Amino acid sequence: MIDRAGLADFLRRRRDLLRPADVGLPDGVRRRAPGLRRDEVAALAGMSGDYYARLEQCRGANPSAAIVASLARALRCDLDERDHLFRLAGLAPPARRAGRRIRPGLIKLAERLTDVPVCICTDLHEMLWQNALADVVLGRHEASIAWRWFTEPAIRARFPEEDWPRHSRSHVNDLRATYSRRAGEADVVEMVHGLLERSQEFRELWERHEVAVRRFDRKRLLHPELGMLHLTCEVLLTPEEDLKMLAFFPTEGTDAQEKLGLLRVVGSQDFQPTA
Repeated sequence: MIDRAGLADFLRRRRDLLRPADVGLPDGVRRRAPGLRRDEVAALAGMSGDYYARLEQCRGANPSAAIVASLARALRCDLDERDHLFRLAGLAPPARRAGRRIRPGLIKLAERLTDVPVCICTDLHEMLWQNALADVVLGRHEASIAWRWFTEPAIRARFPEEDWPRHSRSHVNDLRATYSRRAGEADVVEMVHGLLERSQEFRELWERHEVAVRRFDRKRLLHPELGMLHLTCEVLLTPEEDLKMLAFFPTEGTDAQEKLGLLRVVGSQDFQPTA
């Protein structure tokens, strides 16, 4: 439901806070108030002055998403203010996107987790950052792991073969959630269509229309010298939900903690004794 009184009050207050110089306008003469005039906001937003005036007077038709977005730009709203403006207008705010940019604070947090593998990836599972232990345990990946899972069979060698069907379903179901949330966006469409063309397994799973965001998982990984690693993956989503941090903790009741400790010390060195 639109909150007409709240919308009108927010528009007036934002308009009063702005100065002409903030939006590239001259100060002019005979300006009775320091803020912008209604007609100036309307021009910046690409709408008629009469339409904008009705919004500030709690009258007129409900504004569309395009109108609200234009007002947010004209009034120089940040993302929190933009979202608030959408909600006042009775509309769902647009989805936020971090893209491929990782906030420095997220990397600082990840860098403190030195005793477990940690990586940061996009919602298409493109790896953007990994710590040293993740390089050793998971391998270094740049292309999407979900893409490689269905197009490069060799990547599955790190996992027991009996676990492959479960991982395949998990990749597809998580990608289905991203496809639904970001419907029509070019990078998602390109990836899904590419996998539909290249992988029969992917096509069969995609046709099931199962959807599930992966927030937690238990994994078994095969290390060439240390054998099976039992890890519990915790997935932390950023507020924008298109970046995620994955932390792989030792599964309780297994020897994974000791093995991770050894890998942390020796890294990728050869475990085989020298002659």
